[in-house]
Amino acid sequence: MIENLISSPLSFLTSLLAIVAAISIHEFAHALAADRLGDPTPRLQGRLTLNPLAHLDPIGTLMLILFRFGWGKPVQFDQFNLRNPRRDTMLISIAGPASNLLTAAAAAILLRFLPNNLLTILTIQPFIIISVVLAVFNFVPIHPLDGGKILAGILPLSLARELEQIQAQFGTILLIMMILPWGGTAPIFYLTGPVIQFLLQLLLGGGKLI
Repeated sequence: MIENLISSPLSFLTSLLAIVAAISIHEFAHALAADRLGDPTPRLQGRLTLNPLAHLDPIGTLMLILFRFGWGKPVQFDQFNLRNPRRDTMLISIAGPASNLLTAAAAAILLRFLPNNLLTILTIQPFIIISVVLAVFNFVPIHPLDGGKILAGILPLSLARELEQIQAQFGTILLIMMILPWGGTAPIFYLTGPVIQFLLQLLLGGGKLI
């Protein structure tokens, strides 16, 4: 994406706006899920909003611009306020990436009904791509990504506790190792790339690709 800053400033701008929108939707969905499941913490911290200023993490946004992998400001919640802490933590974690996939699908439907012009494609298609990338990346089952919490919620309790201990110690290190471009390609791409390509083909295949 960053290479478009000079060669195609309009494309860079629309991609940047897509990143801001996708992250805001992702984090708002986490906050909304926590609020609906009984924890007022996100509401009290001002996270129950689509305002990007409440959700953007400077480093995470920069990572998305440079490498198409990044994150927003994590939504904090208190498990003691949840009716079923283990299940509800998993649901809160699912809400973020699921919201990106749902809005990407809605945007893809919209794209097919709007006039076929370059401006429409430049504004909607980047949002679809960024939303899919953000969702799939966060579904990777490694701490501190959403996928780590989702996996812990699916596994039997004893295995989940062992996993959480291991992930707390080594998860962040493993994630960093996976997003570093060894030999020009980040290892995580081999895990997420096929899924991203499948979803984009499903949403945009035969459509208005540029």
